[in-house]
Amino acid sequence: MISNRSCDNTEIDMGKVRARVIIEGRVQGVFFRHHTEGTALRVGVRGWVKNRRDGSVEAVFEGDQERVDQIIQWCHRGPSEARVTNVSVTWENYTGEFEDFYVAY
Repeated sequence: MISNRSCDNTEIDMGKVRARVIIEGRVQGVFFRHHTEGTALRVGVRGWVKNRRDGSVEAVFEGDQERVDQIIQWCHRGPSEARVTNVSVTWENYTGEFEDFYVAY
């Protein structure tokens, strides 16, 4: 179990994690961000998703380890129109900074 402090340092969030994910392949122009937002909201993950200039998609997911793992696994498939070729995950310190999940521009 991972223990990290929230962004205001007033409480310890047991089991909370943060992952920065880069998804490569045919992931732009296929509503990947929209589907990621819907999936994140459905599984209860907070953070954001955005297109990158190099044609990949980047996301930051925060929440319970199991839920973050679930959306990362979804990123390996993405929506039916996507063709994911690589998913890179970098684990970062949980911050608790997000109130919801959104598409960033």
